[in-house]
Amino acid sequence: MGNFKEDIARCEAFVFDVDGVMTDGGIIPTLEGDFIRRYNAKDGYALAYAVKHGYKICIITGGRGRNLEHRLEMLGIRDYFTDCMDKITTMREYFAKNGINAENAIYMGDDIPDLECMRAVGIPVCPADAAMEVIEASRYVSEYNGGQGAVRDIVEQVLRAKGDWAKDSMGVTPSSLCASR
Repeated sequence: MGNFKEDIARCEAFVFDVDGVMTDGGIIPTLEGDFIRRYNAKDGYALAYAVKHGYKICIITGGRGRNLEHRLEMLGIRDYFTDCMDKITTMREYFAKNGINAENAIYMGDDIPDLECMRAVGIPVCPADAAMEVIEASRYVSEYNGGQGAVRDIVEQVLRAKGDWAKDSMGVTPSSLCASR
């Protein structure tokens, strides 16, 4: 483990939790058994931009619901595991399948169920409003809360370190991601 900026330039993959990281943690249950979550458009843009530029992004969450899956698919994220209660096994299997060195992976979590995964990667990070135990386990604490720019913050930092941020002004939209499949 070296300098944080040097380490993120070697990032091979991002792994994110959802509730409390991609959202503010609030959920509204629907009568159909799904959940409504509020996402940050800038977080979503950064994720879609990273996907478009070939970065490996994996979502591992205890959350579930068709609305969540639809959001991830809209962003172009293909590797996601919902309703997951064994995050560490899932993450290790994902790394093995994709040839990812855990020392060069970022995991962003916000609460106790994320700690084991955070301790297993070289670059554990979290939103500003994460649980104290998660903050203590992190190499970097975003200045932004979950669902309010924390995901954008770390994705943008990595892509800037690799020279891939804002390479063009074309941008990405859900429809442009769907067209590229």
